[in-house]
Amino acid sequence: MKMLRSMRLMLLALMLAVIPASSYAGVFISVGFAPPALPVYVQPPCPEPGWMWTPGYWAYGDDGYYWVPGTWVPAPYVGALWTPGYWGWGGGLYTWHPGYWGRHVGYYGGVNYGFGYMGVGFAGGLWVGGAFRYNTAVMHVNETVIHNTYRDETIVHNTTIVNDRHVAYNGGPGGINHAPNAQENTYMHEQHQAATSFQSQHQSAAMHNTSMYANHNGGHPSNMAVARPMGFSGHGNANIGSQSSGSGAGKVTYNSNVQGHGEVASPRINSGQAHTNTAPVQHNTPQYRPAPQEHNAPQFQPQQHGGPQGGGQPHGGGEQHGGGGHEHGH
Repeated sequence: MKMLRSMRLMLLALMLAVIPASSYAGVFISVGFAPPALPVYVQPPCPEPGWMWTPGYWAYGDDGYYWVPGTWVPAPYVGALWTPGYWGWGGGLYTWHPGYWGRHVGYYGGVNYGFGYMGVGFAGGLWVGGAFRYNTAVMHVNETVIHNTYRDETIVHNTTIVNDRHVAYNGGPGGINHAPNAQENTYMHEQHQAATSFQSQHQSAAMHNTSMYANHNGGHPSNMAVARPMGFSGHGNANIGSQSSGSGAGKVTYNSNVQGHGEVASPRINSGQAHTNTAPVQHNTPQYRPAPQEHNAPQFQPQQHGGPQGGGQPHGGGEQHGGGGHEHGH
């Protein structure tokens, strides 16, 4: 067993030596066998306004794959959206591509994590006037605590890649067959920010929990999702923009006189089909302009968009529920 672990570490070291560092300080890990299927679970309700859902995923450690539970975390700055990491097949290995924060949700391998991350883009909500509005068609929100909600099932259907087998990786034998479309490719190359300290502490807590490893739970962890990050020691509300990350995040001030935007979804696709964009649509709503930040993310300007980002047009008083047919996350 010790020799096997040593060989794994040597392989990882060799792979890391030849892989260039990413712009957001992500760590790429390659493994010779596929991750387990994604577990089916119920999303806990959002504990704080402005917190964002980060779906659960299989990470890799000294004892193999371990489950990092889905959790709500504070957004690092106003307008931030989380692009989940994903496992991709290439060169006979499964390589982990880390997630990141940005103005748009980029490519995450077409993996349907659920709860707004249906395979392409993001259907879970949008930023409006310095506040995040939750799409209750896929997000579990207690509307007695959180009032910025709406309901849009259309974008959920339009951005869903069917994944009945809950496959956790792109490409390779039995993997998701979805290459990045033009818009996803563009968003992949925008300015990004690495996972926050909340997310890093959360993953570290899972890594040091033996029961999270597939070798011990058979691919069925008992703790699949939590409302707050594991290892979370904060009390009360966490200030958006106050947490550090791998690339640095400055404190952000709000401008309540400007607005957010929604974008147009693309047609429904199935695993194995190419995803196509709808024609660009002009949005007349002024785009919100946050204060300058240390990570130098580009400022939003009015522009045309033609892909799935941030849900549909918001309206008041969305219906409360636990996922609207997508409660389990896939």
